[in-house]
Amino acid sequence: MRTLLPLLALGCAPPPDGATYGKATLPVTDMHLHTGDWALIRGSTQRVLAGNFPFPFGLQPEGLAESVLSAEGVLGELDDAGIGRAGMFAVYAPRSVGVATNAFIDDAATTDPDRLIGFASLSVDDWAREGEAQLEALDTALASPRMRGVKLAHAHQHFRMDDPRYWPIYEIAAAHAAPVYLHTGTSPFPGTQSEAPYTDPAYLEPAIQAHPDTLFILGHLGHDFIEDVTGELDTAVRLAATYENVYLEPSALGSAGSDPEQVFLPEAMEAMREAGVVDRIIYGSDGPQSPGFVGRYLERTLTAMEGAGYTEDEAALALDGNFARAFGLPALERP
Repeated sequence: MRTLLPLLALGCAPPPDGATYGKATLPVTDMHLHTGDWALIRGSTQRVLAGNFPFPFGLQPEGLAESVLSAEGVLGELDDAGIGRAGMFAVYAPRSVGVATNAFIDDAATTDPDRLIGFASLSVDDWAREGEAQLEALDTALASPRMRGVKLAHAHQHFRMDDPRYWPIYEIAAAHAAPVYLHTGTSPFPGTQSEAPYTDPAYLEPAIQAHPDTLFILGHLGHDFIEDVTGELDTAVRLAATYENVYLEPSALGSAGSDPEQVFLPEAMEAMREAGVVDRIIYGSDGPQSPGFVGRYLERTLTAMEGAGYTEDEAALALDGNFARAFGLPALERP
């Protein structure tokens, strides 16, 4: 586990050196990280996050949270894990986890634009009156060279996956060649929707069919984080096997908190490989959450891939190559 010293003294962190897989060292992109302002995180979510911090930091978490959630803190986590670059998500979910604006993410990415890639989002809270303005704001955000994707979380943002009123989001994303990351499955955070139309990726299928030029990334593989069961993994894998514009991202479901026996992530890795969709897997952790989480999740992912029999080339695709292809970026060079 990383110590707090590198977190607070980022200049001491070693440069990224990739991940050891078998006899190879492979470059890694973690597409799923969060940064933000602690004060803008909903109180109930602050308490959940503080519970992840080591004692006694969870008693007064503001200072540690700010150091982890800042762009500098994210880069420190990447350095300690040997990860070359990462995606950072804007969030507009005031009823659940809080808000991290497009402007905040765009500015954070300037800290190291070669390594930090922004994902824009938008508010859907008053779509009838503000939808057009929100779409214009999304279009403007994606015009920044630092904002390369879109982040949506139907369960957190309280809008159905099968509601065609929101399909213009996918059209704007396609116009910018910006893949759309979607939270699928339930969420453990208070204030989220848990019904199937907000969580089951099957409800996304009409949108996937109607927008073949939009890349859809199904985050969490439909995992049920409330009951701590596999959830809609089969549906997520089926969609990727059926539609070439569907990618899969197995973040968070394999963490020590969600998967203490290391069952879910190995199951997911095996299911994706058996379905022949290794070329559609994009690695993500859903960090930083707490000091060292980013590195620990990568280690658990490597173990799951090894157990599922991934070759070196297959692992390289999942860890970086597929991300590069989906986002139109150069693949990272092998160390």
